[in-house]
Formats: sequence, C-alpha cells, structure tokens
Amino acid sequence: MTVNGAKSRRETMDSVGIVQRQTVHFDHPLQMQCGQTLDRFTLAYEAYGALNEDRSNVILICHALTGDAHVAGYYTDDPNEKPGWWDAAVGPGKMFDTNRFYILCSNVLGGCQGSTGPSSIAPDSKRYALRFPSVTVADMVNAQQVLLAHLGIERLFAVAGGSLGGMQALQWAVAYPQRVEQILFLASTPRSSTQNIAFNEIGRQAIYADPLWRGGDYYEGDPPNAGLAVARMVGHITYMSEHSLETKFSRNLQDHAVLPYRLVAPEFAVESYLGYQGEKFVKRFDANSYLYITKACDYFDIGAGRASLTEALKGTTAQFLVVSFSSDWLYTPEQALDLVTALERCQREVRYHLIHANLGHDSFLVEVGLMTNVVGGYLNEKWAAKQQQVLTQQEPHD
Repeated sequence: MTVNGAKSRRETMDSVGIVQRQTVHFDHPLQMQCGQTLDRFTLAYEAYGALNEDRSNVILICHALTGDAHVAGYYTDDPNEKPGWWDAAVGPGKMFDTNRFYILCSNVLGGCQGSTGPSSIAPDSKRYALRFPSVTVADMVNAQQVLLAHLGIERLFAVAGGSLGGMQALQWAVAYPQRVEQILFLASTPRSSTQNIAFNEIGRQAIYADPLWRGGDYYEGDPPNAGLAVARMVGHITYMSEHSLETKFSRNLQDHAVLPYRLVAPEFAVESYLGYQGEKFVKRFDANSYLYITKACDYFDIGAGRASLTEALKGTTAQFLVVSFSSDWLYTPEQALDLVTALERCQREVRYHLIHANLGHDSFLVEVGLMTNVVGGYLNEKWAAKQQQVLTQQEPHD
C-alpha cells in the first residue's frame, strides 16, 4: 500500500508499522491504596512484536507522566502523522528489539488515553471528575498486573520505564518479585523529593486558578486550558537543562530585530516555545488527569513504611539496570545512586550507568543513540544468558 507514491509505513523495515490501540474492560473491583474501591475499570494498551511459545519474551514498558500506550508505530498511513512517543527505541533491531521481544505498554490508571480516569464515565453515567479515587503508582501497577493476567502472561522478562515509568518498574520489583526478571530503571527516582513535589504543586495551582476548572466539573463546558497550559510550561522547563535551553534559544527574540518592550505578547523565543508546548498539550490531555497523575508521582516513596530503602528492597529478586543522565536536575544521578546503594546492600545484581548528555531529564526519550548500547546491549546480554540457561537445562545428563 502506498500513499501518493510513497512507500507505506507498513513496509518500513525499522518501524513496527501500523498499530492499533486495544482496550480491556474489567467488571470486578480494584482496591485502591487510598482505601477506596474502583468498582470497574478499563485499561488501554498496545503490543508490538510476537509472543514466543512459552511467553517468556515479554517486556512491559511503563510510560511517563503525560505519555500513553502508543509507544511506537502509526495508526494510519497518513505521511503527516507522528509516530509513537518512543518510536526511535521500539522496533526491529532497535533498543527494544521487536524481532526478539514482545513489547507491551498500557495507559496508566487515572490517565486520559483510553484507561479509566477522572474523565471517564462512572457507574452513575456521569463523569467521575474529582469523585475518582486518589491514584498511586502501586495502583497503576496492580491494574497492569490484572491486565497481564487477563492476557495470560505470568512472568515478565523485563519492566522498563523512564521518569514515572521508572517508578512503576521499581514498584513491580517490590510488589511482584516473582513475576519480573529484569528492571530497567531510567531517569527516575526511588522517592519523589521535596523539589519534585514543589514543581508539581505549581502546575496544579495553575489549574485550580483557572476559573473554567470549576472544582473539576468542567466536562459539560470549556476545559481549563489556560491553567493546564501553564502547568505544562512549568513541567516542560524541568524536563530540559539550562544548557539545552541556552543552546536552543539563548536570548533570541521572537519575530523582532530589537526588543519591542511589550508585556503581554512573547518577546523572547523561549517564551513563544513554552506557549506552543502548552497549546499543543491541552489538545491531548485532561486537566484532572494531570492533577491525579502528578499527585501519584508526589506520593511515590518505595521505602515508605519501612525502616529504610534497603529494607524495602530486601524482597526483590530481579536484576537491575539503573541509568541516569548527567544534566537531569529533575531526577538526579544522586537519587539514582541511592537506589543502587540500597540494592548493593541487599546483594542484588545491579548495573549502573551515568550517561553524559546535555538535554536534561528528557534525555531518556531523545538520546536513544546514547542509550541503545547500554539498554539494548543489556537486554541482549540477559536474553542470551537466559537462552543458554534453557539449553543447559535441556541437555541430557549422565
């Protein structure tokens, strides 16, 4: 199939091609960490690659704060359509090699891209809005576990994720230690810091201050796009580094040769850029979901209720790859090293890589070339070792 004589993306060798979002509806209750029960829920997910005969080649990718299940590929053959959010990393021969692995990703509980969240219809046929229970990373992972059980997948070769996705991966290791072999913890933290919480709160306050938010009950009218756009602008700054902002924009003016000295319209290129990011974001995301998911990030502390982080990790059995980035000031290398140190105290196998990159927290998404040798190499190594172990077990013994 071709579009205007161009080669179809179905035929592009380095892409997973045309994909389809799938949804599963669960009519049984999910007990939430906050003490409330979600009577029924839906999870949206996508899958790439082929499931092998013994279902041992599954990698679950967990998305970050504003991500979704659409990791790779395209929904149509429209040449203007943008691919999934990590398309450069997922596909044949890529970092997550779909020639070898079966890749799954689900939209988190509380999200707004197919999974049940505050914008979903409640059993009373009205939107949940703020009636939706508070969501934690543990709730997200418990819902994913229900989905995997439904799909007949009992064990994961790996769980991978960056940022909030890394929190989910770590939660998997602690909550379901016998169900996961490898944890790929990328640009994340075992505990949201006070600074993390502070930045998230600024974004939430911007939404609260928007008169169109209406206490969360805005679904029958105009949404609080102005507040959500500001929240995105604040968040986006934390995803970049000072170096990347300076390199990309410096103090360049926007559409002016000299400073116009006007207060309300963008004067600097960086102002225009942030405005564009906000405008683009409100077209695809729900303000209430933003509130819920940022709170889930804030709540995350894998050592909560335990004497120490080390104590919290004692029950884990997975092997760990921990990756941080030198310019990431949102989830710093020091936070990643806290996890590494605790795992070493537990005598777990852990490999740590500090990647020198200038793009800040977003490096895990965009510096795929730098990550491929580290992450892809690690997966290939561990998969080869697993296959060798299987062959050894199958060899006849005298």
